[in-house]
Amino acid sequence: MELFWHRRDVRVSDNVGLAAAADRGPVVPCFVFDEDVLEHAGPPRVRYLLNSLAALRDAYRDRGSDLVIGRGDPAVVLPEIANTLTVDRVVWNEGYSGLAAERDRRVRASLDDAEPTIGHETHPDAVLHPPGTIRTNDGDPYSVFTYYWRKWHDRRMDPPEPSPKAVDLVAPTELGSRLEPYESVEVGSLPTIDDLGFEEPDASLPSAGTEAARSRLEAFTDRDVFRYEELRDHPAESATSKLSQDLSFGTIGIRETYAATETAMDRAREGALDGLDLPAAADPESSVTEFQRQLAWREFYLQVLAFNPETVSANYKEYENAIEWRDDPAALEAWKRGETGYPIVDAGMRQLRAEAYMHTRVRMIVASFLTKDLLLDWRAGYAYFREHLRDHDTANDVGGWQWAASTGTDAQPYFRIFNPMTQGERYDPDAEYIATYVPELREVDPDLVHEWPELDDERRREVAPEYPAPIVDHAERREEALAMFEAARGED
Repeated sequence: MELFWHRRDVRVSDNVGLAAAADRGPVVPCFVFDEDVLEHAGPPRVRYLLNSLAALRDAYRDRGSDLVIGRGDPAVVLPEIANTLTVDRVVWNEGYSGLAAERDRRVRASLDDAEPTIGHETHPDAVLHPPGTIRTNDGDPYSVFTYYWRKWHDRRMDPPEPSPKAVDLVAPTELGSRLEPYESVEVGSLPTIDDLGFEEPDASLPSAGTEAARSRLEAFTDRDVFRYEELRDHPAESATSKLSQDLSFGTIGIRETYAATETAMDRAREGALDGLDLPAAADPESSVTEFQRQLAWREFYLQVLAFNPETVSANYKEYENAIEWRDDPAALEAWKRGETGYPIVDAGMRQLRAEAYMHTRVRMIVASFLTKDLLLDWRAGYAYFREHLRDHDTANDVGGWQWAASTGTDAQPYFRIFNPMTQGERYDPDAEYIATYVPELREVDPDLVHEWPELDDERRREVAPEYPAPIVDHAERREEALAMFEAARGED
């Protein structure tokens, strides 16, 4: 008998570790609510996790089994379950953050120290190419994405893994009575969000689980992937995949996702795209490749984190002197509320509160604004995103924030500073996205929306009296940002 420990792989399909355990079978599937992990979560993610686990439990019940739910330290709970059920080994998929690596080390040690010793086995599952498998010619992990991407894309991609069948799983009647003595373990009974110490989120969340994720993937690869390159940076177009939370929680496998993009690529090469309303300038094959490139970015940042776990809280890039970030709580609060007086920034921050999500391009804009206009430490922005995003992914979010702050690997040069007015005009020219989330500006001419920070006070009161004036002057702050980074670089 095998015990499979679900973590960020909340699915039965295309699951490398689960498939390996099922090959030997039968399998007892389990999930453990770990306080050390929950400590870094916010209400949207906890709610989405609970919904995803409910879907996972249903998938096991459909197969004549059930999901064992534990609460507490996995290094304590897993040996208890394993010993009680006399399993041969505990199997799980590898994690790559510092927290995951330390937790795995403790779990292995506890299984080795158990009486009798319990076997254990891990598998790479969350990525197509695990950290360390793509290196420079000198054998070092890549710190420049372009070179990493070339090798990543040329490597063979594994096909999706098969799902376990009923015969591969343990029936729940064999579990309940044997696990009953343990208060921290139940069969099929999920805690409420209140039990876990969280309140229901105010944000609206999408449907969770593998079937919902597959619906999003199918919708994207049916049409939007072919216009992705042209429109992915335009938030009003809604041309992105909407799969970020699914890949973060693992409700869909990366091999299944990539295979769907290859099927789309075959359609593009065959010209089988009749009836699709694509931009005139769209290159369908190039668009599919661009989305695959974004999947590679995800793995690049994960590799950076795996080899540099300290970058969760420390700058990846070293400067000669410390960066003298400002201490300005009022500005930080205005940024969080979406009341900076820069429309595209405020729209993004309000979308975050409303949906626990923000469009990818807008994430870059609000991160640049925090670090280069407000001159605030990227870690404050990262912490807020971690709490409020439903799709928070440590590697992606740390990588993105450090890119914007010019402190990361392959980062935005410090002297390239986003102009939030230009960004809004370029990527939301008709102010449709802004109008969706900033109702004070819905009746305002788009040209005036994009000129808002440059209007005088009288004109602003006349156009939209309820919307705030800009809290900083972009041109002035740009010069201050340049001086701040030049001082960090040790330049006179």
